[in-house]
Amino acid sequence: MVIHDLIGIGFGPSNIALAIALDEKRRDGRRVDAMFIEKQAGFAWHRDMMLDQAHMQISFLKDLATLRNPTSRFTFINYLHEKQRLQDFINLKTFFPSRHEFNDYLGWAAAQFEDACVYGEEVFEVLPETEGRGEVSLLRVRSRDAAGRVTERLARNLVVGIGGTPNIPDAFRPLRGDPRVFHSSSYLRSMDGLAAAGRIAIVGAGQSAAEIFMDLQGRPHAPQVDLIMRARSIRPSDDSPFVNEVFNVEFTDYIYGRPADERAALIEEFAHTNYAVADLDLIQQIFKMFYEQKVRGEERMRFLRRHAIREVEAAADGVHLTLVDQNTGRAHAARYDAVVLATGYAREQHRALLTPLAPYLGDFSVDRHYRVASTPDFHPAVFLQGACEDSHGLSDTLLSVTSVRTGEIGNALLQTIPAGAAPLAAHAANSARHERQPVQA
Repeated sequence: MVIHDLIGIGFGPSNIALAIALDEKRRDGRRVDAMFIEKQAGFAWHRDMMLDQAHMQISFLKDLATLRNPTSRFTFINYLHEKQRLQDFINLKTFFPSRHEFNDYLGWAAAQFEDACVYGEEVFEVLPETEGRGEVSLLRVRSRDAAGRVTERLARNLVVGIGGTPNIPDAFRPLRGDPRVFHSSSYLRSMDGLAAAGRIAIVGAGQSAAEIFMDLQGRPHAPQVDLIMRARSIRPSDDSPFVNEVFNVEFTDYIYGRPADERAALIEEFAHTNYAVADLDLIQQIFKMFYEQKVRGEERMRFLRRHAIREVEAAADGVHLTLVDQNTGRAHAARYDAVVLATGYAREQHRALLTPLAPYLGDFSVDRHYRVASTPDFHPAVFLQGACEDSHGLSDTLLSVTSVRTGEIGNALLQTIPAGAAPLAAHAANSARHERQPVQA
């Protein structure tokens, strides 16, 4: 069985950027045999939030490569050049491409590493491979395809870049599996099965909730939609220049070097840059829509601000919510044909995935270069991407520092690979079909 220098779990933007960084390090004479495993059947990035009018909230210059290597062939600028749209994009006079276009850019980059990525397999377990003295030298990565076939691969090192998992409020957890209640991450797909829904609730106060609200406003069958949130208003994200410095690369060094309590205070202080906030332009569109409703004497789209959800019940005629007006304390019942939970993401899934390694990895704390601290008898390096906000700051889950972070991980990875390890070229002939060995689950 081939022993890979690195196996990456997930092939979203973070691990695509890592594949790029490792590819570019070949110019320094060091090759890394990296294999990535992605559970989706092909590359896709937030496919169910590709709304017609949605655009990026981050500059295209914070792409997969530019901040680390502006001369990279994987920059967004070079993508535009190869697609023969560079001059037209310049004429748009914007730093914020549409979400559709940026998704196409990411797919363009991912396609250049198809020989290094296995799609359609979900990693469900990572096991330690021990030597005679009980020391762990390798990791056995187990994955399962859609047909249930299990494949095992060996790696000297591991990087986990699986993104966030939908955060489901406690009140809605008993309704898991009910197609009428779904997270924003599956919005478009889920709405396809609810095209005739006449009453829809959106729960949330951030960008996704606001985008879905406006998308439903334009649906041809004109559903009645309630936007429900505990907050008093939809707050604008603060993207002013001095505040945006918290997303600069050097700020990662600063926040990592602070005591834990100070880090937490900084993250709380600047949370309004990313959490429970929306673009000001989008907020203005929503306000204008409400104003035009007043002019027409309509109330199809409603804003239930300062409302909490006390109870949730599924019935044959719909999903019943007990809502409490926090201004008056009065409760009332409302029935909906669909409920969209725009309630954000949790980023703890790596802990469950790596449970067999927990005796060696402790509390999953990471060093400055995103490597999980381990016991002396555990030799593989395990890196985390997008799960280190507590230690590395608010930029960790965003694109802001992705290109630089992956360069740092690449440098740290090279320090772990034995000098005599076989280079990538030696393994090139071993295609995914040769190395995949089905076993019994």
